[in-house]
Amino acid sequence: MSKYSKRQSHLQSQVAELGEVDLETAVKTLKGLEDGLPSSVKPCKFDQTVEMAFRLGVDPKQADQIVRGSIVLPHGIGKSQRVIVFAQGEKLAEAESAGADVAGGKELADKVSGGWLEFDVAIATPDMMGVVGPLGRVLGPRGLMPSPRAGTVTQDVANTVQEYKAGKVEFRVDAGGNVHCVIGKMSFEAEKLLENGEALVQLIKTLRPTTAKGTYMRGVTLSATMSPGVAVAVS
Repeated sequence: MSKYSKRQSHLQSQVAELGEVDLETAVKTLKGLEDGLPSSVKPCKFDQTVEMAFRLGVDPKQADQIVRGSIVLPHGIGKSQRVIVFAQGEKLAEAESAGADVAGGKELADKVSGGWLEFDVAIATPDMMGVVGPLGRVLGPRGLMPSPRAGTVTQDVANTVQEYKAGKVEFRVDAGGNVHCVIGKMSFEAEKLLENGEALVQLIKTLRPTTAKGTYMRGVTLSATMSPGVAVAVS
C-alpha cells in the first residue's frame, strides 16, 4: 500500500481538520494550502487546474436521469482551448474568422480518422454529420464527438467557436453518478474562482432530472491537480 508524500500528508491533515465548509471558505482554503507548507517540503511548481466534483443522486443507467450540459464560466478556465470545425462553404469561412484553430470538411475528417487528435473541442454544422458520424468510434470515447445536446452541432458556428475559445466547458455525469468540471486555475484570484464555482453550482441545480428521487446533491468537492479535495456544503 503506497504512502502519501510529506507534502500530501501535510495537506491532507489540513483538510481533514476543516470538515465541510461553504464554497467561499473552500476556495480560500484551497488557495492557502501551499502557504503553510513546512520548509522541508517543496511546493507545487506549476499552475494547478481547479476542479469541482459533484456526487449526484441520479441513476445514469436511466436515460432520463443523465445530467449533462455546458457553461461559459464568468472568468474562463485559464486556458485557450483548441477548437476545430467541420464545415463547408460560408460556414467554413465563418469558423476561420471566428478563431477556429482548424476548419475543414472531409479532409479534416480523414486527418482525425488517421489519428490526429490535437484539439480540445470539435464543432460541426448539421450538413457535415454524414462526414463526422463515422468518427464516433474515435471521438466518442474521448468526449470529443460533436453533439446537438452539447451545442456543438450547430449553424451558429461563429458564436459557438467564440464561446469555447473564451472558456466554455462541458460536463456529463459518469457511471458512478459523478460530475467533474474545471472552474479555473490556482493562479486565479479567490473571487474569480468563487464566482466560477457558484455559476456551475447554480447550473447543475437547474439540471436536476424530474425522475431523480431523494437528495440530489449528495456531496461536492473542490480540489486542484496536486491537492486534496475540500468538502463543500451546498444547500
